[in-house]
Amino acid sequence: MPFYAQHIKAARLQLQKNDPVMKRIIKLVGPFHAKTKRDRFGTLVSSIVSQQISVAAARTINTRLLEATSSSVENPKFTPEGILEFDVDGLREFGVSRQKASYVLDLAEKVHSGAVELESLQRQSDDAVIEILTQVKGIGVWTAQMFLMFSLGRLDIFPCDDLGIKNAIATHYQFDELPSKSKMLEISKPWRPYSTVASWYLWQSLDLSDD
Repeated sequence: MPFYAQHIKAARLQLQKNDPVMKRIIKLVGPFHAKTKRDRFGTLVSSIVSQQISVAAARTINTRLLEATSSSVENPKFTPEGILEFDVDGLREFGVSRQKASYVLDLAEKVHSGAVELESLQRQSDDAVIEILTQVKGIGVWTAQMFLMFSLGRLDIFPCDDLGIKNAIATHYQFDELPSKSKMLEISKPWRPYSTVASWYLWQSLDLSDD
């Protein structure tokens, strides 16, 4: 599901009305331009591969893996069947660590068998999606939250354990140290039901200053 313009407009208006700090952040950052990704399986594969490595390294490994496992040259796409043609050692040849290779295979096996039905997730609640996805090895709550936000387009997700979010709140809400989870949840109350939009603005604000 994409982010619809009318929803984002409503979100920006409410966030600016309810939170003067967020109002300033929105003014600094400008228009909301996040996009959702339709390829749900590919998004999860890339998320696993990209964990705890640089953006450049993740891009290189994902490209190698995609080229090797996709059946289409013109429109390459990750598929469970393509991944399952390889074992752990086979996936490692493309730069994937042994642990991540086992995670990617576990995802592919669960999707291929129907144990995890990615196409039905749109009809599930946020909590149910997290519960389903975290059954897969290598997918934790944070990865599931990113999937909810940027694959399913859910508007009220607040990843309060994300370090970038913590740093942004500490900066803009004038904490001397990283805020506690309870403080962050308290600050985020006026953002609901648009916590996803507020979170995106917090991430974007990390690269900006208001001087």
